[in-house]
Amino acid sequence: MSDDDLQVEGPDLAEDDPMRAFLPTSFGKKSREADIAAQFDRSKRAADKPPTGSNSNGESDSDHDSDDSDAESDGDDYPTSHEMVIKTHDRAITSVSLDPAGGRLISGSIDSTIKFHDFSSMTPTTIRSFRSVDPYETKASTAGNETHPIHHVEFNPLAGSMFLCVCAHPQARIMSRDGDMITEFVKGDMYLRDMNNTKGHISEITTGTWHPTDKNVCVTAGTDSTLRIWDINNKRSQREVLVFKSKALGVAGRSRMTAVAWGTPMQGGNNVLVSAALDGTLVMWSGNGPWSRPAAEIRDAHTPNTWTGGIDISSDGRMVVTRGGDSLIKLWDTRKFKEPLVTVEHPSTSDHYPMTNIKYAPNSTSIITGSSTGHLHILNPGNLQSEYTTPVTPGSPLITVDWHPKINQIITGSANAETHILYNPTMSTRGAVDVMSRAPKRRHVDDNPEFTTDQSLGLSGDSIITPGVMPGSRKAGVTASGRSKDPRRPQVQQVTPFMRSQPDEKHISENIPLSRMLHEDPREALLKYADVANKDPMFTNAWKTTQPVTQYANVSDEEEEQGPDKKKLKR
Repeated sequence: MSDDDLQVEGPDLAEDDPMRAFLPTSFGKKSREADIAAQFDRSKRAADKPPTGSNSNGESDSDHDSDDSDAESDGDDYPTSHEMVIKTHDRAITSVSLDPAGGRLISGSIDSTIKFHDFSSMTPTTIRSFRSVDPYETKASTAGNETHPIHHVEFNPLAGSMFLCVCAHPQARIMSRDGDMITEFVKGDMYLRDMNNTKGHISEITTGTWHPTDKNVCVTAGTDSTLRIWDINNKRSQREVLVFKSKALGVAGRSRMTAVAWGTPMQGGNNVLVSAALDGTLVMWSGNGPWSRPAAEIRDAHTPNTWTGGIDISSDGRMVVTRGGDSLIKLWDTRKFKEPLVTVEHPSTSDHYPMTNIKYAPNSTSIITGSSTGHLHILNPGNLQSEYTTPVTPGSPLITVDWHPKINQIITGSANAETHILYNPTMSTRGAVDVMSRAPKRRHVDDNPEFTTDQSLGLSGDSIITPGVMPGSRKAGVTASGRSKDPRRPQVQQVTPFMRSQPDEKHISENIPLSRMLHEDPREALLKYADVANKDPMFTNAWKTTQPVTQYANVSDEEEEQGPDKKKLKR
């Protein structure tokens, strides 16, 4: 019988039977190759997928083809067709930032942590952070640990090796791209009334940003009614103090600074520093000084006592867009800094999340911002009308947005602790596109970093570390449970009534000097030296021969029994 005569009976299954997915289609070893097209299709956003089907009346959707085509054409102009979701935080995300190259993403949250994500190490099945840092964590074992919510994180646009970290604390920090602290600015004297004489912020910092052309200079805005310009190489005192004097009634000339932006024209020229205050004032300084008084000031630019958290400057340095807590977005011209050019209504989320921002797109071709309904709005930079709106986290407010110019991807942070990276495989480069282009990694229990990686150090649990070499590992004292904080010292066992160590008395008596005195009567120990003291006195030996002999009176037995004369009682 030849091989052609052999017949292999296959299962009698229908073509659309789901069991066929579990049956082999051929023999031999199968090569695992990533289906990149399928991975991109899975990451395609549902809001951008064209609807299919017919109406309930049996009619086709020809009436809506024109509307759908218009929406699709608008969506194709922006990198929003696909998305990658990162879920690493526990609470609302307040700030996101990408380094200038677009390879590393950091995100800050109300949970007081900063998460570090590296696109080069992530795959479609391992989308996670490689390190988690609490900038102000002091004692991990203390119950009342000092932590502060993250207000703002921003990579240096001219040097991707560091970023600015602003928390609910008077001291801002400059940290490296790996999460190590480089500089911590000084805190000012809170008992000084004149802010020009203080060396740092005396109260909580709200936000900050970098100088557009100098990589060593940054500015922070605080609730002490000041902007402070810092040189990162000098942490002892700020370079300049910009004191804002509020003209509102009942505030004693002070108002919280809520937002700040520092921009410069791409074609060159003087840079502009613009800030917003809680009393509704919009203040503009010349970026190169003088700092004694602002170049322009607009009172009641937004409703007083509403938090204006979003402010940004266009790439040509001429236009300023602000988003206030009064549910208004306004467009201003720096050359005629008196009245807004355009004003549109937009629901505000600053009452719950003061870190809500608004950003210009690369080359200022659009303006992007979030909303309380979880939608991303792309506005026209000329009339502030919505050009494209897409849901990102429906039902959860969209707090922070950013559009990276190099990789052409939009990063959003929402109140539901999700970070969404919107991209288009044809328009975007690197970043999330590289992550979705890799083969998925087989899941294993060791792939979970919570089991194998110390999130505070970013090191694998299998790595060998010399004790005491890690920064901050040498700690003195013991914890509440009696465990030593120094990893080089062994744990001291706690002595309890049920576990008490009995010392070896013979070993103690032989090796510890004068240990026998513990069990000796002190009176007997002194009396045995009485005869030696009489025969050879140490201190009175010079007067031994000339010392007079003590003479005592001779008392008879009767006198001894009678005792001394008793005093007569007075009657």
